[in-house]
Amino acid sequence: MIAITYDRFGTAADVLSVSDLDTPAPGAGEVTVRMAVSGVNPSDIKSRAGTRPGVTKPAFPQVIPHSDGAGVIEAVGDGVEASRVGERVWIWNGQWQRAFGTAATHITLPSEQAVLLPAHVSFETGAVLGIPGLTAAEAVFGAGDVKGQTLLISGGGGTVGYLAVQLAKWGGARVIATSSPRDAERVRAAGAETVLDYRSDTLAADVLAANDGAFIDRVIEVEFGANVTLCSEVIKPNGVIAAYGSQIDMTPTLPFGPLLFKAATIDIILIYLLPLPARQERIGRLHRAFADGALHCPIAQTYPLAECAAAHEAVLAGGRAGAILVDCS
Repeated sequence: MIAITYDRFGTAADVLSVSDLDTPAPGAGEVTVRMAVSGVNPSDIKSRAGTRPGVTKPAFPQVIPHSDGAGVIEAVGDGVEASRVGERVWIWNGQWQRAFGTAATHITLPSEQAVLLPAHVSFETGAVLGIPGLTAAEAVFGAGDVKGQTLLISGGGGTVGYLAVQLAKWGGARVIATSSPRDAERVRAAGAETVLDYRSDTLAADVLAANDGAFIDRVIEVEFGANVTLCSEVIKPNGVIAAYGSQIDMTPTLPFGPLLFKAATIDIILIYLLPLPARQERIGRLHRAFADGALHCPIAQTYPLAECAAAHEAVLAGGRAGAILVDCS
């Protein structure tokens, strides 16, 4: 198989290279997938760059990056139905705690991590479901149905936020979102009833005014450290702050008093660790949303496999309106 690999931390241009490797045969309970596309996420960039605290070298001698992707099952191991050969699938946790991810022509992994891709869903969309799609689904539906609730979705212009807006709207919630002015119209088109400038000096008051003065049932937060004070001001008593990111401030100071007297729950989401039963429930919601025509996963750009470093640089640069993919065909 042809794969993108690295054996040390560094910039994409310095450490990523094209390698020709043996395709791992599927063991018991495993499948081998011929990759069509691989999804690139910020976590892939951080892992390759070595920015995790206390981590000084890759966990494996040779790493194929990326956890998301989609393709076709080519072979199955013992205990897997032979009928799975030929299935179109999307992949989750492709490189989580494993050496070989999806930035290759093939990947071999446990059968349950290759999910049947609905016939009407493209490979490109499938490559966005593993991290962005499941994170959005968990952030919105982590405590169950949201029909009749009001959700505040921070960063509605980002890939996870944009999917969360659509899922919350599909789930029957009233959606208030924040974004940059550049993204406001497309976030509104995705289903947000109100879109507010995240830089507003009166953002807490703006949020409450948009909800007719009432507190918010659930906040979906991409920048927890920077926005936790805002969250504490707008969340309802016994409400939930579902936080999936905190890049600006990774060591936040919490306003414990306001959070205490709201009895607020802080739900920190790391989708890699979502238990399988909960994951399968969120997968079901994603598939139903697609079946209802309620979910669209925008793609900003697709790069050839050999240009994977450029794809990493595009994710690092930010400012995009959609996912970055790598063509593995």
